[in-house]
Amino acid sequence: MTEPETATTTPLTIDVVSDVVCPWCFIGKRRLEKALALVPEIPVEVRFHPYFLNPWVPAEGMTRTDYLTAKFGSVEQYKSMAQRVAAIAAEEGLVYALTNDARQPNTTDCHRLILWASAIGKAAEMKQRLMELYFSEGADLTDRDVLVNAAAQIGLDAEKVRALLATDTDLARVSAAAENARDAGIQGVPTFILGSAYALSGAQEPAVLADAIRQVAQGRGSAA
Repeated sequence: MTEPETATTTPLTIDVVSDVVCPWCFIGKRRLEKALALVPEIPVEVRFHPYFLNPWVPAEGMTRTDYLTAKFGSVEQYKSMAQRVAAIAAEEGLVYALTNDARQPNTTDCHRLILWASAIGKAAEMKQRLMELYFSEGADLTDRDVLVNAAAQIGLDAEKVRALLATDTDLARVSAAAENARDAGIQGVPTFILGSAYALSGAQEPAVLADAIRQVAQGRGSAA
């Protein structure tokens, strides 16, 4: 007779609200991976949810210079702040290139790719690839060929993805999810929601995340 599933064997859900053009989300994802390696005894299910860090960027994107000027005041001011972020990314084994001159994308299509990748269990891989393209390789995420190639690299059907991107498929779903995050009070990303009950905002250190995961998992077990 099969034993009933218990709270200790049911994976702890970790909902990650983030955007692919958010540098702290890039760092936060890596730190979450390190945190999970610290708690291998706790089964988890990581789910990614969209957030629009820059909802004002038009659908077709905009020049990087115009974006940086609008957001930071000038390209020079951005670079002075970004050097610190690049150094922290490097400590996590990530490359944050300061010479990214590609167009600044609206990330709706990126979030659609992550949603479609989740259907084959590859949401994390899709998100990672998009962030590497943007932060490390300076790729243009407004270029549909770049998106299609990225999708193909993680196992999605390239032609199917190209056809879907040309439609409105899941546009409303992604937009609604991002709006729900803001309505729920999420104003900074990444935000990690553990067990649908406890939220941490920001790119927390792995040890902090691991400790929170342990506490939520233990609390869930005690309540069972």
